[in-house]
Amino acid sequence: MTPIFPGTQSTDGRQASLGVMGGGQLGRMFVHAAQRLGYETLVLDPDAQSPAGMVSHQQVQTPYGDEAGLKQLASLCDAITTEFENVPAAALTTLAKTLPVAPGAACVAIAQNRMEEKAHFSACADVSGVNVAPYAVIETLAQLQAVPASLLPGILKTARMGYDGKGQARVKNAAELAAAWAGLSRVPCVLEKLMPLKAECSVLLARGWHGDMVSFAPQRNVHVDGILAVTHAYEGNMHPAQAARALDATKSIANHIGYVGVLCVEFFIVDDGSEHGGLVVNEMAPRPHNSGHYTMDACNASQFDLQVHAMAGLPLPQPRQHSPAIMLNLLGDVWFDAQGQARTPDWQAVLRLPGTHLHLYGKLEARPGRKMGHLNITGADVAGVMAVARQAADILGLPGLDG
Repeated sequence: MTPIFPGTQSTDGRQASLGVMGGGQLGRMFVHAAQRLGYETLVLDPDAQSPAGMVSHQQVQTPYGDEAGLKQLASLCDAITTEFENVPAAALTTLAKTLPVAPGAACVAIAQNRMEEKAHFSACADVSGVNVAPYAVIETLAQLQAVPASLLPGILKTARMGYDGKGQARVKNAAELAAAWAGLSRVPCVLEKLMPLKAECSVLLARGWHGDMVSFAPQRNVHVDGILAVTHAYEGNMHPAQAARALDATKSIANHIGYVGVLCVEFFIVDDGSEHGGLVVNEMAPRPHNSGHYTMDACNASQFDLQVHAMAGLPLPQPRQHSPAIMLNLLGDVWFDAQGQARTPDWQAVLRLPGTHLHLYGKLEARPGRKMGHLNITGADVAGVMAVARQAADILGLPGLDG
């Protein structure tokens, strides 16, 4: 990989340009980070009003698998990344024939299929010491009937396309499992044993083309209805030994597949009878992650800065967190009152609070459950940050702060 420096020109006079597959909010924040360094940016997305496309230099408006669109994107870029894991892996393979793509198609393909993802995590367990929850693959009626009783109660998840609590069903017994699989149209699924959950956490790292890695400290997360609601990012948010294990496991997962780019791995902390609980790896996201948004205001380099550096072959800055932080996810529900009537959130009251940083994603329509933005709260100490976060959550009617 030859580094792609910002501000340079190619032989055809074009400025150094970075492309992103996907025009959502993660693509938008990537574009901002790339432009701040001096790169031109391109977005491929089928939506003419995509959040990333609205702020990028150019948008190629085609489906992700469109050959002409991919050819056009490749002709205008020097390297390409992705902002979500469900971009067709075949499209990334096509792009990689002519220019660097980070992360690569093989890595993204693992994250697109829970069966492959769990097999990958299990292969890393000997090194990392962190395994997945007990599970069974269900693709056929015979596999359904062979599920051991020890896996119930459990969570049935589609092998593909499930996210933010979608494509999932909790089941208590064999009858509920059969009904849930039928309700999911009998697509390939994974049944995970329901674990006694104490907390959830995630680790974000960036890995370069030559195996160099930097990482943020693990963050503790709270989910409501399967969607991330709050991220706690400060010293003492989890036990140091547990945090170290999670970080080591994430490094092992990235190294095992020669990952390039920003990677997030999510973990469950489960009650196994030990003092601090056991660690179970849940899933990975081959991109920046909602739980890393606090880095935009609490660190010297954000997860999006690292995404740009990694894909372009630039040196990876060692992240340093200068302020304790809490991130509050802003779903479309905030734009409606208790009676379901549309309203404008009281940003005036929120932004009066010290250390608040509002990030809205430019989405034109608010809908319940839709990610519209996030609010970062930073301050000099954890107690102060927590107090402001509680005030902001009360003003906006947000759940999950103390979960």
